[in-house]
Amino acid sequence: MQTGVDVVLDLSANYVIAGTVQEANAACITLADADVHDLRDSKSSRELYVLETRRLGVRVNRKQVMVRWDEVVAVSRLEDVVI
Repeated sequence: MQTGVDVVLDLSANYVIAGTVQEANAACITLADADVHDLRDSKSSRELYVLETRRLGVRVNRKQVMVRWDEVVAVSRLEDVVI
């Protein structure tokens, strides 16, 4: 995973995380300037949230977040999200 790239992580739980790749190793990925979005607290769907993030940019609510790979279902570059 290339550092400095904005990505969206779809997690197995009801979370989507967007941010800039800071580091990735065999155990986890670390994102900087991240938005940890709890879908249970939102009326928007996962797809709508990702589309809004692509259009508006990452709404930062964490300086850094580490996510274990075993929680990640999919990783997408933010620029690869089709509007």
